[in-house]
Parts: sequence; C-alpha cells; structure tokens
Amino acid sequence: MFPIVVDNPIGFVAVLALIFAFTKFIGLAFRHYGLPEVLGFIIAGILLGPAVFGDFCGGCIIGYSGQGYTALFSLDGEGTVFGRSAIELFSKIGVLLLMFSTGLETDIEKLKKTGLTATLVACAGVALPMGLGILVCLPFGSIGLGPQHIVRCVFVGAVLTATSVAITVSVFKEMGVISSKLGTTIVSAAIIDDVIGIVVLSVLTAIAKGGNAEGGNAFDAFKATPYGTIIMIVAFFVFAIGMGFPISKLYRFMQKRWPDTHRIPVFSLIICFSYVWLAEEVFGVADITGAFLAGVILSTDHRASEYTDQAVDASTYTLFAPVFFANIGITNITFKGMSGLIVLFTFLAVLVGLLGKVIGCGTVAKLSHYTLRESAVCGVGMMARGEVALIVTATAMSPDLGTNALPPEFMLMTVMLILISSILTPILLKVMYKRNPPEERPSDNAADGGGGEGPAPSDGGD
Repeated sequence: MFPIVVDNPIGFVAVLALIFAFTKFIGLAFRHYGLPEVLGFIIAGILLGPAVFGDFCGGCIIGYSGQGYTALFSLDGEGTVFGRSAIELFSKIGVLLLMFSTGLETDIEKLKKTGLTATLVACAGVALPMGLGILVCLPFGSIGLGPQHIVRCVFVGAVLTATSVAITVSVFKEMGVISSKLGTTIVSAAIIDDVIGIVVLSVLTAIAKGGNAEGGNAFDAFKATPYGTIIMIVAFFVFAIGMGFPISKLYRFMQKRWPDTHRIPVFSLIICFSYVWLAEEVFGVADITGAFLAGVILSTDHRASEYTDQAVDASTYTLFAPVFFANIGITNITFKGMSGLIVLFTFLAVLVGLLGKVIGCGTVAKLSHYTLRESAVCGVGMMARGEVALIVTATAMSPDLGTNALPPEFMLMTVMLILISSILTPILLKVMYKRNPPEERPSDNAADGGGGEGPAPSDGGD
C-alpha cells in the first residue's frame, strides 16, 4: 500500500489536504509570534518533504521515489496531470496571482506625489544590496558561483534587492506614524523597489534563457541574442503599457456599469493571464513581470482594483499560495550534503543583504535632509524581506535557465534572510521610536492614511 503514488485525482486531493493543514497550522503559529506567515508555509513544506525527515531519517510524508528515502505520498506522476506536474501547476498559478496582487496594490498616484526622494531611496535599496551580493559571490567558485558563473551571481544580487514593507507598515500603524512624511516615503520606496527588482529580474531571466536557447526558429534565435533580449523587453513594456490605456478604460466602464460584481475579477484574471502568456511566450520576458504589470494597469481604478484584490486574495491565500510556498520547502530546500562553504556564504549574503538596505537607503534619506535617526529608520524600514524574495529565488532556480539556474541549496539564503530581517526589523524600529521618536509632521502626500502597503495576505500574513 505504501508509498502511495500520486497519479490520480484522489491522491492529489489528499496531498492538498496535508499541505493546507500543515501550512495553516504552522503559519498561524508564526503569525502569533510576529513572524511572516509565509515563512511558516515554507517550514511546513520542509517538515512535509524530504529535507529533514527524508534525507536524515529515511522517510517523509511527501517526496519522490528513487531518492534514497521512503515517502508516504510519492509525487511520481510526471507522465500524468497529477503528482509533480499538478503541484508545479498550482505553484505556478500561486506565484502569478501573488505578483498580480502586488501590482493591484500599487498606488500610482502616491508614487507620483512622493517624488524624487522615494525613487532615489528605492534605487539605492536595489543597487547597493545587489552590488554587495555579487561581490560576495565572486570568491565562492567552488559552490557554483564565482566569475565563471556570473549570471548566477547577479541572480543572487537580485534576490537581495527585494523589499517587503508589510512588517514596517504594521509597526508604523501601531505607532501612529504611517501617514508621516517618513512613513509615506518608505512605503512608496518599497513599491518602487519591487518595480525595479522585477524589471531587473526580467532582463536577467531573458539573458539566462537566451544563453541556453537551442534550436527554434529565427525569431527565437533573435530573442536569444543580447541586443534582441533588450529590444524584446522594451517592446513588451511599450506594448503592455500601450494596451493598458484601453484596457483601463474598459475596466472603469465595467466597474461603473456592473459595480463590485464577479465579472470584474474574472475580467481582471483574463487580462492577467493574457499578459503572462504574451510576456513569456511572445516577448521572452519573465511571466511574473506580465502578471505584475497587468495588476499595475488595473490598479488605476482604485475601487475596482480593491474589489478585485480582495477576490483574488481569497483564492490565492486559500488555495494556490500555500502550495507555492510549501513546494519551496518540499522541492527546493535540502540540507543533505550541505557544506560549510554554503553556510558561510549564506551568512555573508544575509549580512550584506541587510547592511545594503540600511546603508543605501539610509544614506539617500540623509542626503535628502532627514535627520540621522530618521535616516536610520528609513534604512531599517526597507530591510524586511518577504514573498517577493522567494518568488525571485524560485524564478532564478527554474530549470528553463539551464546552467544559469541557481542550485536548490541557495534557497537557504533566502529563507534565512526573511527570518532574520523579519525578527530584526520590528525590534529595531520600536527601539528607535521608543528612545527618540523622529519629529514628523503628517505628509501632504499621505492624506489618504498611508495605503499601498505592498503584498500582504488578507488574513494578516507577510
């Protein structure tokens, strides 16, 4: 009877039940102690998968056969629509909906009003961690990095750029300073940070795929060249934004004609998945970029995008996102054979990832006439990481990238980065405000109460 090979609908349903039970229970425990719920989802995947019990105890709950351990549920249905294929499908839909939701929560008007300071803070928050991340990678050629694998090094740098401001927002709200000038700057900078990070990821993904392109037609060969990659990325953004104007008008018309009805989120998902297909298959851009940009275009109608986001969140964080995050623990995290060099690299990468945000964002804030303590708050406020870092890492590990893909053991870096930054950020912010609260007046740019918090689950996750 055991192992149970998941090659039919009932077996897959049983696996989903296990994933939902473990992720929700452990996720709620993490949230209770002020940690990101999505981090609990990943830990649930580690406990379900082979990373600990399979590799070190010889048996696990969900895994794969022929790997040196026994799995209660074996995801061997690669030739069917179930098993490994079904888990990957749910994970892919989960990551696309997460990025779509991130785009929907983007407040374009707030970004316009915050002006130059938030943009410069975001640019520094991307450039310095990415540069430091690349430098840290260079001496580690023996673990698959170094100058000979420069694309992988740049991917590591891209992982370190992502900011999740949800933790900072919760602390600022608790202290009643979310609508201050500093609070508005940090929230807006985090949104711009994500936009820049997604663009960087799109360029890297296209270059990495191009370097591994084999065969295909003349158009595929053109996209595989460096100049072709850049041209196609620019062409996608021009096309997507150009089409965005009539799509946005139709979206507004539908909201006015049929306010808050199910056809609004259905139309939104049609746009989302259409942009995903165009980005990946036609223009050779990362699929998550298409999902994010679709969300940004629809975010121009605040009322409709808010309703859509609530509807999308309900299915995303109930059904698809838990599978995506748990699958990271099941598939992409392993401790077996992990060398001391991997642990050392993880420590250094996390260190520069945290310091890069604090120094880069804090320095720009100081140059923008904030006080030294306000600048420190800005740097620490941009330090937290969340699901965007996980999405970037999962994308960088895609088999489609061939030899440029990051090996699974580097997921440890992202998990530790999220864990440590999630613990340190609220502690440091509260200490800074308790000892000497920055003198802030409410910002004219934040009269709406400080919306645009970045990606956060409707049930209070990261």
